[in-house]
Amino acid sequence: MEIILEFHIAGGDFTTAGTASSEVKKVMKKLGISPVCIKRTVVALYEAEVNVVAHAYSGKMRVTIGEKKIEAVISDKGPGIEDIALAMQEGFSTASVRVREMGFGAGMGLSNIRKNSDELEIKSEPGTGTVVRIANHLNE
Repeated sequence: MEIILEFHIAGGDFTTAGTASSEVKKVMKKLGISPVCIKRTVVALYEAEVNVVAHAYSGKMRVTIGEKKIEAVISDKGPGIEDIALAMQEGFSTASVRVREMGFGAGMGLSNIRKNSDELEIKSEPGTGTVVRIANHLNE
């Protein structure tokens, strides 16, 4: 059995940031998935969601919960990432002053996604957007 959840993410709308990851958390809890897996997955999804809100014009999150793993694809329309290796470094940020003043943009998003994912793929085209694929195994 597979459960698919899809969400629209509005760029720049910090009032709804975290809504999608919260909904995924509720579903995972109902399915009886381990608290450790839930926490890791939700942290990774939240960071990806906030990155879309902070950096892109719009985005989508598609989460597939299967029997053995949970996989999410977060895609956005935005400026893209010029240098993925640099962006993966803790503390590196391209967030605007406005975003930082709201308490976001500390440069921990991608590194936190990496720490909380069993699988991570990032593809980005500057000027077009970014696609992040996150997967966690459910056997914890």
